[in-house]
Amino acid sequence: MGNGEILSYRDLDAWKVAISLTEHVYGAVKHLPATERFELSSQMRRASVSVPSNIAEGQASGSDGRYINHLRVACGSLGELVTHVEIARRLRMLPELGVQALEEHLARTGQVLHGLLRSRLRKRRVRVGSTLLCCFGFWLSALAVLG
Repeated sequence: MGNGEILSYRDLDAWKVAISLTEHVYGAVKHLPATERFELSSQMRRASVSVPSNIAEGQASGSDGRYINHLRVACGSLGELVTHVEIARRLRMLPELGVQALEEHLARTGQVLHGLLRSRLRKRRVRVGSTLLCCFGFWLSALAVLG
């Protein structure tokens, strides 16, 4: 597998980075006030788990349309998590250094995830475009034969 071939979701950089983000979120929420342990903490953990889970489910689905849909859901969960971290920052619920570290992980995850989504969308357009071109060529040939 040294040639960069993707055999499973575990080979995807987006999944690896998202798993790392989830680990950091779980560590950070331990610093939330006790009053938030079952509210914001729970929402942050769920949103962070949703990102790699949707990447994995999409890649494992085998369908490009489903894959793209799951990547979009992962992007939505990432946006939700960014919002939770911003709320924690504004309400001073987390130490500033912890928030900065989380934001770095969020930014990196966003870059890699959006890159994967763009790549899948580009690949799908090429596939759809070449299929349409093939069909168009078939009909032109058929019309020429039928004359």
